[in-house]
Amino acid sequence: MKENFTFDKNKAKEFFMEQLSFFTSIYELKNLIENDIESINIVDVRKYDDYIDGHIPYAIHIPYDSLEEHLVMLEKEKINIVYCYDYNCKLGLKAAYEMAEKGYPVKVLVGGYHTWNKMGYDTVRTSAES
Repeated sequence: MKENFTFDKNKAKEFFMEQLSFFTSIYELKNLIENDIESINIVDVRKYDDYIDGHIPYAIHIPYDSLEEHLVMLEKEKINIVYCYDYNCKLGLKAAYEMAEKGYPVKVLVGGYHTWNKMGYDTVRTSAES
């Protein structure tokens, strides 16, 4: 069965511009960490055990389940880059939606922690006692 596809140039441009505006790549985040860390907050919304097992350097742990009560930890003057587990995880999108609704500038990291780790970039392990 052949799918009926109608290309609308304007809708396509709008869709892709939104993607570029609200998502960031692993490479872009690595560059920001190396050259402009003061302009961003990196927010890990995964579960605590996963965060302490390994997270992106400079990431603040705010589990999705307690996001609202911990938003005061973030600055609205910075871009908040949110990540969760991987491409299939929707926690980052849900958190970004809630943050945007409350006026926080936010982007979602495409690929999440799994892709960051798979690329071989530095990760941080945290002691459960800290």
